[in-house]
Amino acid sequence: MSSAAGSLTEPEVLARAKERLFPDEDAPAYAVADTQFAREEWRPDRAVAPAVRERLAPFNHVRIGGGYPDLVGVGRLDRELVAVERLGDEPPLVAVEAKGYASDGVDARRGIVQAYDRLGEANAAYLAAPAPAVSETDRTLARELNVGILGIEPDGSVPTLEAPRVVGTRTTTEARAIRFQASAQGVTDRSFGLNHPKNYLGYPIAHYADGDTGTLLSRYDVVVAVADARQGAAFLGLIEDAPGGIELTSLGREVVRFAKRNYGTAEGALAAFAGWYRSRKRFVELAPSWGQLARRVVFAYPATELLVTELQALHRDGNREPSLVEFVEYLHELHPSFAVELFVRGDEAVRRRALTGEGELRRAPLENGDAYHAPTVFQLKTMLYHVGILTERGREPHRLEPTVDVWALRESV
Repeated sequence: MSSAAGSLTEPEVLARAKERLFPDEDAPAYAVADTQFAREEWRPDRAVAPAVRERLAPFNHVRIGGGYPDLVGVGRLDRELVAVERLGDEPPLVAVEAKGYASDGVDARRGIVQAYDRLGEANAAYLAAPAPAVSETDRTLARELNVGILGIEPDGSVPTLEAPRVVGTRTTTEARAIRFQASAQGVTDRSFGLNHPKNYLGYPIAHYADGDTGTLLSRYDVVVAVADARQGAAFLGLIEDAPGGIELTSLGREVVRFAKRNYGTAEGALAAFAGWYRSRKRFVELAPSWGQLARRVVFAYPATELLVTELQALHRDGNREPSLVEFVEYLHELHPSFAVELFVRGDEAVRRRALTGEGELRRAPLENGDAYHAPTVFQLKTMLYHVGILTERGREPHRLEPTVDVWALRESV
């Protein structure tokens, strides 16, 4: 991204804006660029550099307000970026419209108006444009409409020309998809590393018991991959990071209460886990009471209710054993952003193959298992199988045959 300011295209402008808004890859943040930016050529005479596409990935077509912003993200913003530091305890949802140089110059005014339209659902909206192309008139309009302006300077710096106030909004399903991915429970490559719910139930119990958590998990043959167990327990909402270290959530404390009520002590409950080590039997049949507890925990996970609700709707419509491809296509019609974020890998090349520039799904790429997000089609699906919700366990993407992989409720209503 070394283009001079006078030749910056929209993808280059947007990539620099994203770097300014969401600079830390490890921060609790998530952002997607619109699917139009996944193409290899922006104009007939101007290719999009692979580094730019890689920085903009993942791609999705997310409706916010009256249209589809060039970038949608959720994360804590630098104080210089907003006139108000934060809105409540949740990080703001941000919408960005980018304008680069075209044959008729830079239409900054249009970008400001487009960004303003997103404020019905976004907490903050920005225009990103080459700084030399932003006039005082543009800045005045932006202040009047509460739209921020990020200027791209010739040296690559991105000063905040106008800082917007953070505002409250209504929340739609599309906005929730991005908020979900930015939360502690979003489905990412670092969410679920294990596919049996017992591994996650054991973590809060071992954390509560006297002694080192990892040592206890190993001693009682609960789980060897302690880091994965901790990570999954956090994604299921059983534990959370606090200033003093890991703490149990209300759901995690309920797991401990169950353990103590049935076994007297946390250690006594952990001892029961040894009998389940490496068992492939459905957990709700192997240990019915624990399986029902696991079902409550897994159902509390935000993605589960959406999956169950739409599988029930398919069953009601006569499709009782939809394949993975059929289910994703159906889900995309109703909840396009959620469908993509839950199932399609965030890899730049995968999203580019699976989605058109208008955000529609291409069926052929979906018939390849490598297009899918392993934490959903393998780990989460297998957990839903173990707690008695789905009829079949999940499979790793390289072993997955999407056209025959069945997603069906074990018990429909």
